[in-house]
Amino acid sequence: MPAEETVLALRVEVALLQEQLKALRECSVTPADLAAKNCRRLKEVAAEVRAQRQELTGFEGYLKWMSANVAGYSKYLSAGSVAAGFAKVLPIPYAGQASVFTKFVSNAAVSLSTTSVTINRYLATSQRFLARAYALDPDKGVNAQEVSELVRFADQDLLKGMTEVQERLVSTSELTASSLSFLESLNHYVGSTDEYWSKTKSFLRSGDDTKEKSFLSESTASLRNRAQAFNGKFKLFDETVKKAAPQIRSLVAYDNLIREIGPRVARLQ
Repeated sequence: MPAEETVLALRVEVALLQEQLKALRECSVTPADLAAKNCRRLKEVAAEVRAQRQELTGFEGYLKWMSANVAGYSKYLSAGSVAAGFAKVLPIPYAGQASVFTKFVSNAAVSLSTTSVTINRYLATSQRFLARAYALDPDKGVNAQEVSELVRFADQDLLKGMTEVQERLVSTSELTASSLSFLESLNHYVGSTDEYWSKTKSFLRSGDDTKEKSFLSESTASLRNRAQAFNGKFKLFDETVKKAAPQIRSLVAYDNLIREIGPRVARLQ
């Protein structure tokens, strides 16, 4: 290529670069703008987290009630594991462990306890998040570093705790469904025959069939009603998780973008 053409090509390239630099300098989206956007979105996530915390208070009460009543159901589940040998209609709760009843009860107790611990841990984590989110005031200016740190906290701690609670509540729902299925089938069975009582009296303390039948029926109805309330609350909590999770991921995406373009913009200024 002749020298004159080379020089002309270089001039054209330089002109294009200058136009690109000018466009970057005049770009309406700056790291500060993105930080302000993340600040507003953190406020939105905080609103979802606040709603979650209100639902979690109800879960804690249910877990305590369920833990206390598992022992009350124990004699029927234990007797039912024997009755299952001659009453094929009885379901086997909790992954086939009715024949090893003590394992079912211990697993239930551990599961409920673990769920309670997970909820309390998330309540502490979410409270720290809310305190920091409420301290942000976009009207008084945005501290990009504070926003970035809170975004990372939301991603690494808040979202992790949120999904752990979600998983534990699924486990609790399954445990409840297993217990309820067993008690409902057992209640139906004992209402139609005295065979269960005659073959399982050694497991029942009072020896009063009428009293035991009444307690079993009331326990089944109570568990059914509370399970419905629990599942309703869990559905609401699950919806907030499904809404908050993508919000937090978008916060991280914007924060990564700020980290990427920040140095470039600084060099152009």
